[in-house]
Amino acid sequence: MIKLYTIGFTKKNAETFFGLLKSNKVNKIVDTRVNNTSQLSGFAKADDLKYFAKELNDISYHHDIDYAPTKELLSKYRKGEISWEAYEQEYLDLLDFRKIASKVDIKELHNNCLLCSEHTAEKCHRRLLAEYFHEINSEVEIIHLT
Repeated sequence: MIKLYTIGFTKKNAETFFGLLKSNKVNKIVDTRVNNTSQLSGFAKADDLKYFAKELNDISYHHDIDYAPTKELLSKYRKGEISWEAYEQEYLDLLDFRKIASKVDIKELHNNCLLCSEHTAEKCHRRLLAEYFHEINSEVEIIHLT
């Protein structure tokens, strides 16, 4: 099995966040945010996150903008202009448009963790992305860290 984790940093302090990554033996954080310099959490800004992950847990960090929704799509959903179901479909169409399936080696995702800000994965694109990878390769086991 290919273990693929997801995590959101909202409502987590640094101890909980980095503890979850360490206890699950995550080896790489894959940042899926369109804006990775957000002030939502002090430790989750790109440069700080990269530093803390490496220093505390020897975890590498990579920001992949191709995994992020567009600012326009995110804005339409947050403003209530489209439903969650419409957002899901537009995001999945965007992944296909970007040819994500042909750009990723699924086996390299083992022990990676998809990062976004949402506290739970239920209504977050990181869940959709993880499920997208599972559709490509059924060996992908999705584990949401909460």
